[in-house]
Amino acid sequence: MPRLVMKFGGTSVADLERIRNAAARVKREVEAGYDVAVVVSAMAGKTNELVSWVRQTSALFDAREYDAVVASGENVTSGLMALTLQEMGVPARSWQGWQVPVRTNSSHGAARILEIETDGLVRKFGEGLHAVIAGFQGISPEGRVTTLGRGGSDTSAVAFAAALGAERCDIYTDVDGVYTTDPRITRKARKLERVAYEEMLELASLGAKVLQTRSVELAMRYKVKLQVRSSFSDAPGTIVCDEEEIMESRVVSGVAHSRDEAKLTVIGVPDRPGIAAALFGPLAEAGVNVDMIVQNISADGRTDMTFSCPVDEVPRARAAIDKAKASGSLDYQGLDVDEDVAKVSIVGIGMRSQAGIAHRMFEALARDGVNIKVITTSEIKVSVLIDRKYMELAVQALHDAFELDKAS
Repeated sequence: MPRLVMKFGGTSVADLERIRNAAARVKREVEAGYDVAVVVSAMAGKTNELVSWVRQTSALFDAREYDAVVASGENVTSGLMALTLQEMGVPARSWQGWQVPVRTNSSHGAARILEIETDGLVRKFGEGLHAVIAGFQGISPEGRVTTLGRGGSDTSAVAFAAALGAERCDIYTDVDGVYTTDPRITRKARKLERVAYEEMLELASLGAKVLQTRSVELAMRYKVKLQVRSSFSDAPGTIVCDEEEIMESRVVSGVAHSRDEAKLTVIGVPDRPGIAAALFGPLAEAGVNVDMIVQNISADGRTDMTFSCPVDEVPRARAAIDKAKASGSLDYQGLDVDEDVAKVSIVGIGMRSQAGIAHRMFEALARDGVNIKVITTSEIKVSVLIDRKYMELAVQALHDAFELDKAS
């Protein structure tokens, strides 16, 4: 029989009634003739609660024990989902990550999947049993429970779909698809019927919260067809697929935003080979997620280097830069930090073949008096850093400028 992976996020399994609602959807797919693997997240709010308990217990916690505690949220949900399906007459059994097993590396709290051994699941499918799998977790080479990082259940679901050769991976959440931008910012936001893997990857990395970035990377690598759907509606969702499966691509498909950004400028660094490595090496070692980078024009043998990072990583960035200066590996005259900025981006595979998109973007922002601090581009995106107070205005202006409320 064809196989289907169905993933339910925390809001979709927030209580017993919602678990019953999700189970009813699973039952429909079983009755349609699928072998179903259900991947579940922890109930809404449970992971935050577990993380809080760990931090209250130990400020400098052991990451292995952190994973042991935090992974328990998905274990509860998977057991309850399996019981609910059984009550509905669907033969089901819950599986924790180590039982499959989902083999990962030893990076506790941010583990990466190395292999999923599916022989046991396939055998149970042959016996007419359906699987309910605790997402977000696996087992390390040392035999310890690992977790995949926040949003990791999306990654689990896509990895299972790839390993099982599933026809599709349906991601059920509290929204009914991928929109041209955040509907909370503009009522003109329109749901996309289809979006290319590359576009979804950019949107996810630039602030769209619908799918975890790693899950899209996996889907693109293994050609897993994704569908983003609502757990609370029967409306069709958004298909994430190959570019070739989209009849006609818009120049711009969506506007993404990230509110919690910071801009740091290291003033007066020597303008010489190796200075970028001297700055960004220590930042990488400190785990600072550097995004946009700009180097100013040199004057008197010195230059300024500006970069952005998440605002909650500013303390680590400051400490890394100060440490590099104290060690003598980095010389600079000052550090300017602006924690009141936001990133706004336009994304679209159609940008590859059409000129003038950046000009159109900058013109739209200028008309509304939005000043641009930093610009970065790629083949299918243009991102700008602006004052945070203008973020919503900028999103609305760009959505209107590229007429994203209109179907192509």
